[in-house]
Amino acid sequence: MTPSTPTLLSIENLVVNFSSGRKTVHAVSGVSLQLNEGDTLGIVGESGCGKTTVGKATMQLVPSRSGSVSFDGHDLARLTRKELRRTRLGIQMIFQDPISSLNPRRKIRDIVAEPLDIWKTAEGAQREQIVRDALDNVGIDPDVALDRYPHEFSGGQCQRISIARALVMKPKVLICDEIVSALDVSVQAQILNLLQDLKARFGLSILFIAHDLAVVKNVSDRVAVMYLGRICEFAGSDELYSHPAHPYSEALLSAALEPDPSSDRSRIILTGEPPNPIDPPSGCRFRTRCPYAQDRCAEEEPVAQEISPGHSVACHFPLLRTNS
Repeated sequence: MTPSTPTLLSIENLVVNFSSGRKTVHAVSGVSLQLNEGDTLGIVGESGCGKTTVGKATMQLVPSRSGSVSFDGHDLARLTRKELRRTRLGIQMIFQDPISSLNPRRKIRDIVAEPLDIWKTAEGAQREQIVRDALDNVGIDPDVALDRYPHEFSGGQCQRISIARALVMKPKVLICDEIVSALDVSVQAQILNLLQDLKARFGLSILFIAHDLAVVKNVSDRVAVMYLGRICEFAGSDELYSHPAHPYSEALLSAALEPDPSSDRSRIILTGEPPNPIDPPSGCRFRTRCPYAQDRCAEEEPVAQEISPGHSVACHFPLLRTNS
């Protein structure tokens, strides 16, 4: 990646709230991210941090209270419904549960061809060939799969079919929402390798949402760490994993599985439960669980500051580099 690489997807100060009776759930609070052309941007955080909501709001599947999402120079929130549908063809989303995301009553040929049928972009032999090519590209034999139903396939095969369906309209951006979390570890590796191959072959840019730190590191060029609706740290993948500067990032990394049994890395156990997004803490949202919190953390919300080129952290007391 070079500094001149154009920005394809830009999220600026995104705020998403949900109503819960008379109360408001603060799901996403001022998130800003940029996905460059040909880049893979990872978003990582524990369940409930708002990372999936960022993906859905990017697709305009859930409304945002404020902020903007721009794709290929178009502010999606300002487009008419017709313009949004057409512009959004360039962004496709792949969901967490591969089996429930496929219509159980339709054959695979019709599932993969559904975008073509909706937009009437191909018929007859041309439609059939596009579907066959899409299945071939994801490692599914079309001669075997076309006339079968989703329940006849494994979870990994269903995820491949979901990816094939996402690719038939030739998108520029894929939003992958926990796409391997429901799969066995060996199958996870196959899907991730497939994703890397497709990215290189078709020039895709990927917004990769996950809670598994090892997965995010392996596929992402840059990583954003989310906590309770906010970005607390942003850095290149290698930089973040080598030198986490936010206490939450440090805790997440300490909890990740270590393949080396002789590793002496100590695990950081966070005390208390995650705060309620209906009533988030004042100041730093992580302070109620942070082992380094001081009075200032409760009084003043930290602003992201760059501590090294391309590495920013929203913390009043970022961690010093103690590892090489």
